[in-house]
Amino acid sequence: MFPLQAAVLKEKSKIDLRVMGIIGSKKMLLSDTGIDLFAWKELLKEKGEKADLNKFAHHVHGNHFIPNTVLVDCTSSKEVADHYHDWLHTGIHVITPNKKANSGPLDKYLKLRALQKQSFTHYFYEATVGAGLPIMHTLRDLLQTGDKIIRIEGIFSGTLSYIFNNFVDTRAFSEVVMEAKAAGYTEPDPRDDLAGTDVARKVIILARECGLDLELSDIPVQSLVPDPLKETASVDDFMQQLPSFDSDIATNRQAAEDAGEVLRYVGVVDVNNQKGAVELKRYKKQHPFAQLSGSDNIIAFTTERYNKQPLIVRGPGAGAQVTAGGVFSDILRLASNLGAPSY
Repeated sequence: MFPLQAAVLKEKSKIDLRVMGIIGSKKMLLSDTGIDLFAWKELLKEKGEKADLNKFAHHVHGNHFIPNTVLVDCTSSKEVADHYHDWLHTGIHVITPNKKANSGPLDKYLKLRALQKQSFTHYFYEATVGAGLPIMHTLRDLLQTGDKIIRIEGIFSGTLSYIFNNFVDTRAFSEVVMEAKAAGYTEPDPRDDLAGTDVARKVIILARECGLDLELSDIPVQSLVPDPLKETASVDDFMQQLPSFDSDIATNRQAAEDAGEVLRYVGVVDVNNQKGAVELKRYKKQHPFAQLSGSDNIIAFTTERYNKQPLIVRGPGAGAQVTAGGVFSDILRLASNLGAPSY
């Protein structure tokens, strides 16, 4: 996507995007003129050096022939996210799908946002919620145009969307989890998805964007991992023992079915009451949340402007391509905002 689109942007929009460095956990590749993105893997093997994040940042920012520097953090690392404040302070823009900074300790988050707003250095994070879906952009537009957010409710996990979209008829919950794992929808340890922590991080990010000063610990999370299996040593042991707990959630499904409803795992930001939650809820079969397929995400914004009928954003909310699309849209947003105050 990037090399092809970068060429188009250079020709049509006079935007010259160059990748001056690529860093992983072990090796990094640096260039003074720009890396050939069609051959970066081979170049990293041939010319890569030991990874050093401080050296990397100094290299990409120290080239005076490149007037604007942005670091794109595509990790889920807290250690990398801890550098954002220093990078922004030195004039390096930051773009990321990494949720750790915006859902981490509140004091660090507020310090980061205060620094950003006082400068002309930009910090964009569209892909932290909904991957390539325009969730953060939509929320920011609503707020900046004077609307008041009342409630945000959504299915934020592609994994749990897939599981509950397929947890139908007489299928066992453990069977659907195994199917999702085999298809690559879950983390290597499905408990990382079923625990709901990732959804809670997205709830915190949205809540803070709405002005709520909440910590991650303030969000009650209904874990779908049975208590006896939370400390099970291995993933294989967990998967083997999970069928023993199928009856509990099957009872919930049957009760929902009898009432003409379905089960959905959702995150909620209740702005009026200044709280959030992550829970398994029931919805009528006519509700938009009941109409999903595959691993789609769906988010409903209830606002003063969109009160009787919420504003809904729906589509693929996970996967490398759509996440890359969200990150690239932030790069283009940065290009159009250079020289303007940050917000």
